Amino acid sequence: MVAIKGRKNSNKNPPIFSHEFVIQNHGDIVSCVAITFVTGLMVQATSPWAYTFIAIHHNITSDIEDPTVPMKYTNGWKDACAVFFYLLITIVMHAVFQEYIFDKVSKRLHLSKVKLAKFNESSQLILFCILSVIWGIDIIIREDLLLNISSLWKDYPVPMSFSSKLFFIGQLSYWLHCYPELYFQRVKKEDIPSRVAQATIGLFFTLAAYAFNFQQVGILLFVLHYMGDAMLHGARLVHFVGKKEKMTRMAFLIANSAYIFARVATLAIATLVFLYGLSKVESAFDFAAGNFNNLVVRFSALSIIVGFQGYLSYVFIKRQIKRAQENAIPVQTTVKSKQKLKRKEGKKSAMSEDDDLPEVDQATKKKS
Repeated sequence: MVAIKGRKNSNKNPPIFSHEFVIQNHGDIVSCVAITFVTGLMVQATSPWAYTFIAIHHNITSDIEDPTVPMKYTNGWKDACAVFFYLLITIVMHAVFQEYIFDKVSKRLHLSKVKLAKFNESSQLILFCILSVIWGIDIIIREDLLLNISSLWKDYPVPMSFSSKLFFIGQLSYWLHCYPELYFQRVKKEDIPSRVAQATIGLFFTLAAYAFNFQQVGILLFVLHYMGDAMLHGARLVHFVGKKEKMTRMAFLIANSAYIFARVATLAIATLVFLYGLSKVESAFDFAAGNFNNLVVRFSALSIIVGFQGYLSYVFIKRQIKRAQENAIPVQTTVKSKQKLKRKEGKKSAMSEDDDLPEVDQATKKKS
Protein backbone atom coordinates (compact mmCIF):
# COMPACT_ATOMS: atom_id res chain seq x y z
CA MET A 1 0.00 0.00 0.00
CA VAL A 2 2.84 2.38 0.83
CA ALA A 3 4.49 1.76 -2.52
CA ILE A 4 1.26 2.33 -4.42
CA LYS A 5 0.57 5.61 -2.63
CA GLY A 6 4.08 6.76 -3.33
CA ARG A 7 3.66 6.05 -7.01
CA LYS A 8 0.34 7.88 -7.18
CA ASN A 9 1.79 10.96 -5.52
CA SER A 10 4.86 10.96 -7.75
CA ASN A 11 2.78 10.61 -10.92
CA LYS A 12 0.54 13.58 -10.19
CA ASN A 13 1.43 16.38 -12.54
CA PRO A 14 1.30 19.91 -11.09
CA PRO A 15 -0.53 22.65 -13.01
CA ILE A 16 1.34 23.99 -16.03
CA PHE A 17 3.36 27.18 -15.37
CA SER A 18 3.07 26.65 -11.62
CA HIS A 19 6.18 26.86 -9.44
CA GLU A 20 6.19 23.11 -8.86
CA PHE A 21 5.87 22.42 -12.59
CA VAL A 22 8.80 24.70 -13.44
CA ILE A 23 10.98 23.22 -10.70
CA GLN A 24 10.26 19.61 -11.68
CA ASN A 25 10.72 20.21 -15.40
CA HIS A 26 13.26 23.04 -15.49
CA GLY A 27 15.83 20.80 -17.18
CA ASP A 28 13.48 20.04 -20.07
CA ILE A 29 12.31 23.64 -20.34
CA VAL A 30 15.84 25.05 -20.49
CA SER A 31 16.96 22.35 -22.93
CA CYS A 32 14.12 23.37 -25.28
CA VAL A 33 15.35 26.96 -25.15
CA ALA A 34 18.90 25.81 -25.94
CA ILE A 35 17.68 23.67 -28.83
CA THR A 36 15.99 26.77 -30.26
CA PHE A 37 19.41 28.39 -30.69
CA VAL A 38 20.84 25.24 -32.28
CA THR A 39 17.86 24.99 -34.65
CA GLY A 40 18.40 28.62 -35.61
CA LEU A 41 21.72 27.63 -37.21
CA MET A 42 19.85 25.55 -39.78
CA VAL A 43 17.73 28.45 -41.04
CA GLN A 44 19.48 31.00 -43.21
CA ALA A 45 17.50 33.95 -41.86
CA THR A 46 18.32 33.21 -38.22
CA SER A 47 21.75 31.63 -38.69
CA PRO A 48 23.80 34.82 -37.98
CA TRP A 49 21.73 35.50 -34.87
CA ALA A 50 22.12 31.95 -33.52
CA TYR A 51 25.80 31.88 -34.45
CA THR A 52 26.38 34.90 -32.20
CA PHE A 53 25.24 32.90 -29.17
CA ILE A 54 26.80 29.53 -29.92
CA ALA A 55 30.19 30.31 -31.48
CA ILE A 56 33.31 31.78 -29.86
CA HIS A 57 34.03 35.27 -31.19
CA HIS A 58 36.63 38.04 -31.11
CA ASN A 59 39.46 36.09 -32.73
CA ILE A 60 42.41 38.16 -33.93
CA THR A 61 44.00 35.65 -36.32
CA SER A 62 41.11 35.09 -38.75
CA ASP A 63 42.89 36.91 -41.56
CA ILE A 64 45.87 34.54 -41.50
CA GLU A 65 45.70 32.03 -44.32
CA ASP A 66 48.06 29.47 -42.76
CA PRO A 67 45.80 26.78 -41.22
CA THR A 68 48.59 25.51 -38.97
CA VAL A 69 48.60 28.76 -36.97
CA PRO A 70 46.28 28.35 -33.97
CA MET A 71 43.50 30.87 -33.49
CA LYS A 72 44.03 33.52 -30.84
CA TYR A 73 41.20 35.40 -29.15
CA THR A 74 40.56 38.46 -27.06
CA ASN A 75 37.51 39.45 -25.03
CA GLY A 76 34.54 41.49 -26.25
CA TRP A 77 30.83 42.16 -25.95
CA LYS A 78 29.80 39.07 -27.92
CA ASP A 79 31.14 36.92 -25.10
CA ALA A 80 28.02 37.82 -23.12
CA CYS A 81 25.91 36.04 -25.74
CA ALA A 82 28.10 32.94 -25.53
CA VAL A 83 27.94 32.99 -21.73
CA PHE A 84 24.15 33.08 -21.88
CA PHE A 85 23.95 30.07 -24.19
CA TYR A 86 26.43 28.01 -22.16
CA LEU A 87 24.57 29.07 -19.03
CA LEU A 88 21.58 27.17 -20.44
CA ILE A 89 23.77 24.15 -21.16
CA THR A 90 25.15 24.25 -17.61
CA ILE A 91 21.64 24.26 -16.11
CA VAL A 92 20.70 21.24 -18.25
CA MET A 93 23.87 19.34 -17.27
CA HIS A 94 23.25 20.16 -13.61
CA ALA A 95 19.74 18.70 -13.83
CA VAL A 96 20.97 15.57 -15.67
CA PHE A 97 23.70 14.74 -13.15
CA GLN A 98 21.38 15.51 -10.25
CA GLU A 99 18.52 13.33 -11.46
CA TYR A 100 20.36 10.35 -12.94
CA ILE A 101 23.37 10.08 -10.62
CA PHE A 102 23.29 12.02 -7.37
CA ASP A 103 19.60 11.43 -6.53
CA LYS A 104 19.95 7.69 -7.09
CA VAL A 105 23.05 7.50 -4.91
CA SER A 106 21.49 9.55 -2.12
CA LYS A 107 18.39 7.33 -2.03
CA ARG A 108 20.54 4.30 -1.31
CA LEU A 109 22.35 6.13 1.49
CA HIS A 110 19.08 7.06 3.31
CA LEU A 111 20.36 10.48 4.28
CA SER A 112 18.49 12.97 6.43
CA LYS A 113 17.30 16.28 4.99
CA VAL A 114 20.30 18.20 6.30
CA LYS A 115 22.77 15.60 5.08
CA LEU A 116 20.97 15.31 1.76
CA ALA A 117 21.29 19.04 1.07
CA LYS A 118 25.01 18.99 1.89
CA PHE A 119 25.51 15.80 -0.12
CA ASN A 120 23.95 17.37 -3.22
CA GLU A 121 25.94 20.57 -2.79
CA SER A 122 29.25 18.74 -2.36
CA SER A 123 28.50 16.37 -5.25
CA GLN A 124 27.84 19.19 -7.70
CA LEU A 125 30.83 21.23 -6.52
CA ILE A 126 33.29 18.34 -6.60
CA LEU A 127 32.20 17.51 -10.14
CA PHE A 128 32.70 21.12 -11.22
CA CYS A 129 36.07 21.37 -9.42
CA ILE A 130 37.42 18.13 -10.89
CA LEU A 131 36.39 19.05 -14.43
CA SER A 132 37.88 22.54 -14.01
CA VAL A 133 41.15 21.12 -12.66
CA ILE A 134 41.48 18.64 -15.53
CA TRP A 135 40.68 21.32 -18.08
CA GLY A 136 43.02 23.84 -16.45
CA ILE A 137 45.92 21.37 -16.22
CA ASP A 138 45.48 20.56 -19.92
CA ILE A 139 45.78 24.28 -20.75
CA ILE A 140 48.81 24.68 -18.46
CA ILE A 141 50.60 21.77 -20.15
CA ARG A 142 49.70 22.85 -23.70
CA GLU A 143 50.77 26.47 -23.16
CA ASP A 144 53.72 25.60 -20.87
CA LEU A 145 52.60 28.03 -18.17
CA LEU A 146 54.21 26.33 -15.18
CA LEU A 147 57.68 25.45 -16.46
CA ASN A 148 57.95 28.70 -18.40
CA ILE A 149 56.36 30.85 -15.71
CA SER A 150 58.03 34.02 -16.97
CA SER A 151 55.62 33.91 -19.92
CA LEU A 152 52.93 35.09 -17.50
CA TRP A 153 54.34 38.62 -17.60
CA LYS A 154 56.83 38.90 -20.48
CA ASP A 155 54.29 39.06 -23.28
CA TYR A 156 51.41 40.64 -21.35
CA PRO A 157 48.71 41.02 -22.59
CA VAL A 158 48.77 37.57 -24.21
CA PRO A 159 45.89 36.62 -26.56
CA MET A 160 43.89 33.60 -25.47
CA SER A 161 43.82 30.23 -27.15
CA PHE A 162 40.47 28.69 -28.02
CA SER A 163 40.65 26.35 -25.00
CA SER A 164 41.51 29.20 -22.60
CA LYS A 165 38.68 31.39 -23.85
CA LEU A 166 36.17 28.56 -23.65
CA PHE A 167 37.44 27.76 -20.14
CA PHE A 168 36.57 31.25 -18.90
CA ILE A 169 33.21 31.27 -20.66
CA GLY A 170 32.44 27.97 -18.96
CA GLN A 171 33.51 29.36 -15.59
CA LEU A 172 31.33 32.45 -15.97
CA SER A 173 28.40 30.29 -17.08
CA TYR A 174 28.73 28.03 -14.07
CA TRP A 175 28.81 30.79 -11.47
CA LEU A 176 25.90 32.58 -13.12
CA HIS A 177 23.84 29.38 -13.19
CA CYS A 178 24.15 29.14 -9.40
CA TYR A 179 21.62 31.96 -8.98
CA PRO A 180 18.64 30.31 -10.74
CA GLU A 181 19.61 27.01 -9.12
CA LEU A 182 18.66 28.51 -5.77
CA TYR A 183 15.07 28.39 -7.05
CA PHE A 184 15.31 25.15 -8.99
CA GLN A 185 16.88 23.24 -6.08
CA ARG A 186 14.54 24.69 -3.42
CA VAL A 187 17.43 25.94 -1.32
CA LYS A 188 16.42 26.84 2.23
CA LYS A 189 16.33 30.51 3.19
CA GLU A 190 19.07 30.09 5.79
CA ASP A 191 21.40 28.57 3.16
CA ILE A 192 20.77 31.18 0.46
CA PRO A 193 23.20 33.88 1.77
CA SER A 194 26.17 31.49 1.81
CA ARG A 195 25.32 30.13 -1.66
CA VAL A 196 24.92 33.65 -3.09
CA ALA A 197 28.20 34.76 -1.51
CA GLN A 198 30.03 31.76 -2.94
CA ALA A 199 28.65 32.31 -6.45
CA THR A 200 29.31 36.07 -6.32
CA ILE A 201 32.92 35.62 -5.21
CA GLY A 202 33.57 33.03 -7.91
CA LEU A 203 31.96 35.25 -10.54
CA PHE A 204 33.92 38.30 -9.39
CA PHE A 205 37.36 36.65 -9.58
CA THR A 206 36.61 34.96 -12.90
CA LEU A 207 35.28 38.14 -14.49
CA ALA A 208 38.18 40.23 -13.14
CA ALA A 209 40.83 37.84 -14.50
CA TYR A 210 39.03 37.70 -17.85
CA ALA A 211 38.35 41.42 -18.25
CA PHE A 212 41.84 42.59 -17.20
CA ASN A 213 43.62 40.01 -19.40
CA PHE A 214 45.13 38.04 -16.51
CA GLN A 215 43.79 34.79 -17.95
CA GLN A 216 47.01 32.80 -17.75
CA VAL A 217 47.79 33.51 -14.11
CA GLY A 218 44.07 33.17 -13.44
CA ILE A 219 44.06 29.60 -14.75
CA LEU A 220 46.97 28.69 -12.47
CA LEU A 221 45.25 30.18 -9.42
CA PHE A 222 41.88 28.61 -10.29
CA VAL A 223 43.45 25.15 -10.61
CA LEU A 224 45.06 25.49 -7.18
CA HIS A 225 41.84 26.76 -5.61
CA TYR A 226 39.66 24.06 -7.16
CA MET A 227 42.10 21.33 -6.13
CA GLY A 228 41.78 22.36 -2.48
CA ASP A 229 38.00 22.63 -2.68
CA ALA A 230 37.68 19.29 -4.48
CA MET A 231 39.63 17.55 -1.74
CA LEU A 232 37.46 19.08 1.00
CA HIS A 233 34.19 18.18 -0.70
CA GLY A 234 35.57 14.73 -1.45
CA ALA A 235 36.35 14.24 2.24
CA ARG A 236 32.81 15.30 3.10
CA LEU A 237 31.40 12.71 0.68
CA VAL A 238 33.62 10.07 2.26
CA HIS A 239 32.15 11.09 5.60
CA PHE A 240 28.63 10.61 4.23
CA VAL A 241 29.27 7.33 2.44
CA GLY A 242 32.00 5.67 4.52
CA LYS A 243 31.17 3.99 7.78
CA LYS A 244 34.73 3.72 9.11
CA GLU A 245 35.94 6.58 11.27
CA LYS A 246 39.58 5.97 10.31
CA MET A 247 38.76 6.43 6.64
CA THR A 248 36.98 9.69 7.35
CA ARG A 249 39.87 11.01 9.43
CA MET A 250 42.37 10.07 6.74
CA ALA A 251 40.26 11.75 4.05
CA PHE A 252 40.03 14.99 6.03
CA LEU A 253 43.74 14.87 6.86
CA ILE A 254 44.64 14.67 3.16
CA ALA A 255 42.03 17.30 2.27
CA ASN A 256 43.22 19.73 4.94
CA SER A 257 46.83 19.35 3.80
CA ALA A 258 45.88 19.99 0.18
CA TYR A 259 43.78 23.00 1.21
CA ILE A 260 46.69 24.56 3.12
CA PHE A 261 49.04 23.89 0.20
CA ALA A 262 46.61 25.60 -2.18
CA ARG A 263 46.50 28.72 0.00
CA VAL A 264 50.30 28.97 0.28
CA ALA A 265 50.90 28.25 -3.42
CA THR A 266 48.27 30.82 -4.44
CA LEU A 267 49.95 33.53 -2.39
CA ALA A 268 53.37 32.61 -3.77
CA ILE A 269 52.30 32.69 -7.44
CA ALA A 270 50.23 35.87 -7.03
CA THR A 271 53.10 37.69 -5.32
CA LEU A 272 55.59 36.50 -7.95
CA VAL A 273 53.45 37.63 -10.89
CA PHE A 274 51.88 40.87 -9.63
CA LEU A 275 54.63 42.16 -7.38
CA TYR A 276 57.76 41.04 -9.24
CA GLY A 277 57.04 39.90 -12.81
CA LEU A 278 54.59 42.49 -14.13
CA SER A 279 56.51 45.33 -12.49
CA LYS A 280 59.51 44.54 -14.73
CA VAL A 281 57.50 45.05 -17.92
CA GLU A 282 55.19 47.84 -16.77
CA SER A 283 53.95 49.99 -19.63
CA ALA A 284 51.42 52.74 -20.24
CA PHE A 285 47.77 52.03 -19.54
CA ASP A 286 46.00 51.22 -22.81
CA PHE A 287 42.36 50.20 -22.62
CA ALA A 288 42.01 49.63 -26.37
CA ALA A 289 44.96 47.23 -26.42
CA GLY A 290 43.82 45.53 -23.23
CA ASN A 291 46.93 46.55 -21.28
CA PHE A 292 46.10 47.06 -17.59
CA ASN A 293 49.62 46.59 -16.26
CA ASN A 294 50.02 49.59 -13.98
CA LEU A 295 50.77 50.04 -10.30
CA VAL A 296 47.17 50.58 -9.19
CA VAL A 297 45.77 47.51 -10.94
CA ARG A 298 48.62 45.25 -9.83
CA PHE A 299 48.48 46.20 -6.16
CA SER A 300 44.69 46.13 -6.14
CA ALA A 301 44.67 42.62 -7.61
CA LEU A 302 47.34 41.39 -5.21
CA SER A 303 45.62 42.97 -2.20
CA ILE A 304 42.28 41.35 -3.07
CA ILE A 305 43.91 37.94 -3.56
CA VAL A 306 45.87 38.17 -0.31
CA GLY A 307 42.79 39.36 1.58
CA PHE A 308 40.66 36.53 0.20
CA GLN A 309 43.28 33.90 0.99
CA GLY A 310 43.60 35.33 4.49
CA TYR A 311 39.84 35.10 4.97
CA LEU A 312 39.76 31.50 3.74
CA SER A 313 42.63 30.62 6.08
CA TYR A 314 40.87 32.29 9.01
CA VAL A 315 37.65 30.36 8.36
CA PHE A 316 39.61 27.12 7.98
CA ILE A 317 41.56 27.58 11.22
CA LYS A 318 38.43 28.60 13.10
CA ARG A 319 36.65 25.46 11.88
CA GLN A 320 39.56 23.23 12.90
CA ILE A 321 39.67 24.75 16.40
CA LYS A 322 35.93 24.24 16.77
CA ARG A 323 36.21 20.59 15.75
CA ALA A 324 39.13 20.02 18.11
CA GLN A 325 37.12 21.45 20.99
CA GLU A 326 34.12 19.29 20.12
CA ASN A 327 36.24 16.15 19.91
CA ALA A 328 37.65 16.89 23.36
CA ILE A 329 34.19 16.82 24.96
CA PRO A 330 33.12 13.42 26.42
CA VAL A 331 30.88 11.30 24.20
CA GLN A 332 27.78 11.48 26.42
CA THR A 333 27.95 15.25 26.68
CA THR A 334 28.41 15.51 22.93
CA VAL A 335 25.33 13.39 22.23
CA LYS A 336 23.17 15.49 24.55
CA SER A 337 24.39 18.74 23.08
CA LYS A 338 23.68 17.46 19.58
CA GLN A 339 20.13 16.59 20.53
CA LYS A 340 19.55 20.07 21.95
CA LEU A 341 21.03 21.76 18.92
CA LYS A 342 18.90 19.57 16.67
CA ARG A 343 15.71 20.73 18.37
CA LYS A 344 16.64 24.42 18.48
CA GLU A 345 18.59 25.10 15.31
CA GLY A 346 18.85 21.91 13.21
CA LYS A 347 22.29 23.00 12.07
CA LYS A 348 25.40 20.82 12.01
CA SER A 349 29.06 21.19 11.05
CA ALA A 350 30.89 19.01 8.47
CA MET A 351 32.15 16.49 11.04
CA SER A 352 29.96 16.77 14.14
CA GLU A 353 27.06 18.71 12.67
CA ASP A 354 26.37 16.06 10.01
CA ASP A 355 25.91 13.19 12.46
CA ASP A 356 22.09 13.18 12.60
CA LEU A 357 20.18 9.95 12.09
CA PRO A 358 19.13 8.80 8.62
CA GLU A 359 15.48 8.78 7.66
CA VAL A 360 15.08 5.02 8.20
CA ASP A 361 16.41 5.22 11.75
CA GLN A 362 14.29 8.26 12.47
CA ALA A 363 11.15 6.43 11.41
CA THR A 364 12.06 3.42 13.56
CA LYS A 365 12.74 5.67 16.52
CA LYS A 366 9.35 7.38 16.16
CA LYS A 367 7.49 4.05 16.04
CA SER A 368 9.27 2.79 19.15
